Amino acid sequence: MSGWGDAMAIEKPSLRIGMFAALAALAVDQGTKAMVVANAAALSPGVPVLPGFNLTFLRNDGVTFGLFGSAPWWSLVVVALGICIWLAVLMVRATSRVEALAYGAIIGGALGNIVDRLQYRAVTDFLDFYIESAHWPAFNMADVFVVGGVGLLLVAPWLAVQRQTGP
Repeated sequence: MSGWGDAMAIEKPSLRIGMFAALAALAVDQGTKAMVVANAAALSPGVPVLPGFNLTFLRNDGVTFGLFGSAPWWSLVVVALGICIWLAVLMVRATSRVEALAYGAIIGGALGNIVDRLQYRAVTDFLDFYIESAHWPAFNMADVFVVGGVGLLLVAPWLAVQRQTGP
């Protein structure tokens, strides 16, 4: 009979992959945000990098697209921590390395934004994509990892079928 301790074994390759993904996503997110914060004055007006892309410095006290900006910062932390715990359970139970990688990326991204909320009561956003005068809401690497992880979860079943049936 397999118990909780067996499920938590770090020797499980998919769990190691998920944990590495979470730590890597958190490190990349916090590293890029530290560079942005260190250069906030120069980045605040927006610095053109490529046509259609600026680096900027913004603080978002809400979630995606600024939704729930009026919610207390701590409530967003509590909700995000709850989601991270739920995703960690799913990551531990994952039988696929792809799924574990995806859960890890989402967890790492969410933890990156949690760190910001604890430190600044808001999230640091700096990636600004636009077409002419229409700007997509600025975002950060944590958001990239969350969206990428969700995308990976969506294609994981297809990848599993491809792996079983071969090329």
